[in-house]
Amino acid sequence: MKHRKLSPMALCLAVATVASVEVQSQNDPGPRSGPPAAGSFYPTLNTNEQSFFSQAQQRFQEVDSVLGGISGESGVGLGPTFNGNSCAQCHAQPAVGGSSPGLTSPQNAIANPQVGLATLDGATNTVPSFITTDGPVREARFLKNSDGTLDGGVHDLYSVTGRSDAGGCVLTQPDFTNAVTSNNVIFRIPTPLFGLGLVEATPDATLLANLAATQSARAALKIGGVFNTSSNDGTITRFGWKAQNKSLLIFVGEAYNVEQGVSNELFPNERSAIAGCVFNGSPEDSTPLLNGNASSPNAGTPIGTASEMSSDVVNFAAFSRLSAPPTPAASTASIQNGASLFGSIGCALCHTPTLTTGSSVFTGMSNVTYSPYSDFALHHMGSGLSDGIHQGGAGPDQFRTAPLWGLGQRLFFLHDGRTTDLIQAIHAHNSSGSEANQVIRKYNGLKASQTQDLLNFLRSL
Repeated sequence: MKHRKLSPMALCLAVATVASVEVQSQNDPGPRSGPPAAGSFYPTLNTNEQSFFSQAQQRFQEVDSVLGGISGESGVGLGPTFNGNSCAQCHAQPAVGGSSPGLTSPQNAIANPQVGLATLDGATNTVPSFITTDGPVREARFLKNSDGTLDGGVHDLYSVTGRSDAGGCVLTQPDFTNAVTSNNVIFRIPTPLFGLGLVEATPDATLLANLAATQSARAALKIGGVFNTSSNDGTITRFGWKAQNKSLLIFVGEAYNVEQGVSNELFPNERSAIAGCVFNGSPEDSTPLLNGNASSPNAGTPIGTASEMSSDVVNFAAFSRLSAPPTPAASTASIQNGASLFGSIGCALCHTPTLTTGSSVFTGMSNVTYSPYSDFALHHMGSGLSDGIHQGGAGPDQFRTAPLWGLGQRLFFLHDGRTTDLIQAIHAHNSSGSEANQVIRKYNGLKASQTQDLLNFLRSL
């Protein structure tokens, strides 16, 4: 057979076509279908610990109103400003305790609950432009105050003004329209809570040794890494997008106060406590002082469980602390190859595949090797991901390495939920000043089939 010789232009077009086909063959497999791979208690817990988890999980799903007198909203203390009225409202995907729900997952299609909150129970709020039915649950932070000084704090989306249980309160929403127009607002989405008891039980020494073990390999790729620490005792803080919180109790206590406006024993002061908008004494969530359930047939007998005899925040922390980590999907040849590539191009230098807990008071959680895919250290992520916010020792472009376990069923990526596409999330790691630039360069050098294997691996977690 006689072959026709291609002109240089035709040859270039042919090569480009092949390359295009190869690039197009790469795709994010999307959220894994099937039942949630997380949401239950840690499997080795004893009966009492399992019971505490189950009761704490119910408390986590409690819906708050201002006074607790509205049907279906029995919790007390909502507002004066808030982003949500239940922990489980924001931590919902793929199960209670996860990250933001959304309409991008057909099997768990849940519209953003923050849209309906704006006018619930007579409230007179306007839904900000960055809160949409199919978008992620978000909190908003302003970069600067009106006088140009640094702000960085959370400005809640809504106030209780107009609600049937908040008569007399007049509290306007922040000027989000102007903040968006002037690029003075950044966003955060909820972090998953599954398996965090293992993280809390990991000694500082283990985290330090893990970081030290990869120092040479990280230096070769210009990857740094430092821990955020407590300014009081110098120990490692590890919870939150910038690892700003020391413990799960502090983490949930702050969230309860900031996101739902409920004062508690860790954060006892109301936020936005203007005259006419404070309806309860503080702390609104506190430790019960009576041991026993007055509605029980055995009223007066000391029968209170640990959950019943604990505040909301203690229950929220227990739910997180006693939850099982996400279960990965069954491995395949593609997933195995993707796991190998994850290590060889340098992803694992920050997203540490395994860590080991120390001694724990909870059954079966001592000296456990688990797979968070995080070193829990802070890394400079560059101008493209910088949010301009300082938290503890974390600067504007520094973030804690996001744990990747459970990523297979996650809907939104990065700290602000800017994308649902895993490929876009990976490329967002590449910008001026990012410690991930050389790793992303290696990622971009993979063949299309290798890239797909890596994506398949990530979606298997």
